[in-house]
Amino acid sequence: MFTLSAFADEISSDPREQIAVLKASNIRHIEFRSIYKTNCLALTGEQIDHFKSLIDGEGVALSALGSPIGKVAIDSPFEEHLDKFKRAMELCHELCTPNMRVFSYYPPANFDGNWAPYRDEVIRRMRVKAEIASKEKIKLFHENEHKIFGDSPERVADLMKSVNHPALRSAYDAANWVFCGYDPVQGWELTKQYVEHFHIKDWKGSGEHEHTGRIPGTGDGNIAHSIKDAVQRSYDGFAVMEPHLRGGGPTGGMTGPDLFPLAVEAFRHILHACGGAERF
Repeated sequence: MFTLSAFADEISSDPREQIAVLKASNIRHIEFRSIYKTNCLALTGEQIDHFKSLIDGEGVALSALGSPIGKVAIDSPFEEHLDKFKRAMELCHELCTPNMRVFSYYPPANFDGNWAPYRDEVIRRMRVKAEIASKEKIKLFHENEHKIFGDSPERVADLMKSVNHPALRSAYDAANWVFCGYDPVQGWELTKQYVEHFHIKDWKGSGEHEHTGRIPGTGDGNIAHSIKDAVQRSYDGFAVMEPHLRGGGPTGGMTGPDLFPLAVEAFRHILHACGGAERF
């Protein structure tokens, strides 16, 4: 069973417009990354309170906190980043979500492409965070993002197997596999046992010369392959719309209020064609 959610800041920076478009598309969840062009971790307490009041009044909940945790160099001070992680957990509690999106660190400066010298430290830091999150009853979803340790199917599988903690699971993003030059089918097959969260965007071609997503089903992400298999495996979780139809980068993307509903309906078509059911 799939529950649709969205990185609503792809619609607009204004949370009221975000919610209006989501409700028109029959979506009642947000993966909360930013409002007013400000990342969730940089918002003031007053802004958070106002946002909470707004979503409560509109009957909207969070699928996860779309945090940037883990998007720092692996050789940066851990304690400083851990403080931000603890703030992110506080936000999860304040906004009533048990889920947080995370990443597995950028390489250091002058990186030569070899992750081996840094692997153990990545594993250690991710395990520490999983253990802390577990005590707070929060689940971490690792996204296979460009240029982080977990940007290859093999390293994601290694990360999940090595940390081996129920508080750390995988968020599957087919478009990110394509962008990074990997076969998304291989990405799914190597990591599917750990997947408990989906990010829905499609992509055509690999590399940084491509800067915009495609309507789901029209790129190279082979989204149907993972969705069909997830249905067969009795998946029960979120599918979070993140179309990037007008561009994207390391801090987010843009689709707009006009194109966003088209991406939603395209994914719904894929979901239904794959035998999936949607929970409203």
